[in-house]
Amino acid sequence: MTETQDISREDTHEGPRRVIDCGDTRYTLLGTAHVSRASADEVRESIRSGEYDAVAIELCESRYKSLTEPDSLANQDLFDVFRQGKAGMVAASLALGAFQQRVAEQSGIEPGAEMRAAIKESQRAALPVVLVDRDVGITLKRIYGNVPWWQRAGLISGLFGSLLSRQQVSSEEIERLKQGDVLESTFREFAEQSESLYTPLIAERDRYMALRLAEESPPGRYRNVLVVIGAGHLKGLAEHLAQPLPDDPAAERRQLDETPTRARWWRALPWLITALVLAGFAIGFSRDTQLGWQLVGEWFLINGVLSGLGAAIALAHPLTVAATFFAAPLTSLNPTIGAGFVAAGVELSLRRPKVRDFSRLRHDVSSVKGWWRNRVSRTLLVFLLATVGSAAGTWIAGLRIAEQLL
Repeated sequence: MTETQDISREDTHEGPRRVIDCGDTRYTLLGTAHVSRASADEVRESIRSGEYDAVAIELCESRYKSLTEPDSLANQDLFDVFRQGKAGMVAASLALGAFQQRVAEQSGIEPGAEMRAAIKESQRAALPVVLVDRDVGITLKRIYGNVPWWQRAGLISGLFGSLLSRQQVSSEEIERLKQGDVLESTFREFAEQSESLYTPLIAERDRYMALRLAEESPPGRYRNVLVVIGAGHLKGLAEHLAQPLPDDPAAERRQLDETPTRARWWRALPWLITALVLAGFAIGFSRDTQLGWQLVGEWFLINGVLSGLGAAIALAHPLTVAATFFAAPLTSLNPTIGAGFVAAGVELSLRRPKVRDFSRLRHDVSSVKGWWRNRVSRTLLVFLLATVGSAAGTWIAGLRIAEQLL
């Protein structure tokens, strides 16, 4: 594998390119700016030149679907989203989309325009499109799993705080978008100072894209592949392609697709807490019946109030708040079901999202008020805030029981 060309075209307002020969296949890496009309135009011109017989783009299947089918969320069953534990990922994706929407409204340029151009021009030219990036959900999970536990709360609050609280996107953030996508621009400032963030966000994806190219374009399949990637990935991807890749790239790629699994003690923790709480009740009743009922009452009151308060903050239906209040103390003693799941289920039955909620979702979540106005995003908030309230109630009530017994 040889690198035959390294061209910087900033003086002609064109993106940097690197041409790398891997056996019989030539990869032309085109570094683009994710917020740039010039990059989109250059992608169109490159494909229209007729030099290429395939186009690879820095997208995963889910982001490709969101570009080609912007209303794809409307086809999902929200109840299944909650049941499968995907509510957090969907909320994070909507938060990232909110940032993207504000960038588009402020700059007049939709981030990812060059990817849309690549898809449309490839379809027009009947060229195969190869998706080479890792799924954004897996990347988020690997980021979360790679960061020490004491930094995770700050990471999550920073993500939602920065994306939801500011209506104006700074010029510095738009400049960062020219080097990376929305996900990268959100975390890049932290990643530059943290190896645990940089590895899953940048380094792993460089390697992943090289493996995907080797996997999807084995020797003899394509002659010249145009690879459309953000300029921030150009150097890393070129270095990987210039080195010998494994004979079985899919095996290594699958390792980079694995998501961190919780340690056994962490999976056992909810059951341990349940056992301790029930033991606390038993000890209380064994000492004094009045003390036992007092412990039970405080458990139900603290759990119910905090979880119900979370649902109320999300502006859930009054019946949802009431159902959450009564369900939280019981679900906290049953690790197989959460208070947020019950709250979201009741809210969906009372306020089923309408077609217009799905059609306006991406626009509504670009403002803070929109998250509460739209029935889809509000149901996500009901799930998340009721869950947080129940978790807080479990710890506070558990410590209260321990305090009275000790």
